[in-house]
Amino acid sequence: MDDNSSETGTNPIGPTPVGAQGQAGLSENAAAAIAYVTIIPAIIFLVLEPYSKNSFIRFHSFQSIGLGLLAFVVHMILISIPIFGWILVPFVGLAFLAVWVDTVLQAYKGRWFKLPVIGTFAEAQAVK
Repeated sequence: MDDNSSETGTNPIGPTPVGAQGQAGLSENAAAAIAYVTIIPAIIFLVLEPYSKNSFIRFHSFQSIGLGLLAFVVHMILISIPIFGWILVPFVGLAFLAVWVDTVLQAYKGRWFKLPVIGTFAEAQAVK
């Protein structure tokens, strides 16, 4: 689920000071963690000037959006499958909750924690 760079807390794109503060006074670790709260802060961080240029915050914002969309799609698929899908919904929901909590904590610790497919996409978007 994560690579060597996420264990060390380093940026795979280049050096980024961990815990650096933006102009608004919000540290990049806090902003990256807040991006996971819902899709709305993630989109706001992608649009606001001091945060939109920070690759660490952009990475976690894109990963948050991807995780939220994946959870929504999986939930919709499961509820459309009678009985078996309905039984799986709470267990899959708990799994998504566990992944979400872990990504929030990793972002707050300043780590580039990449989810398998979503993280690769998010990393590609963060460098643009």
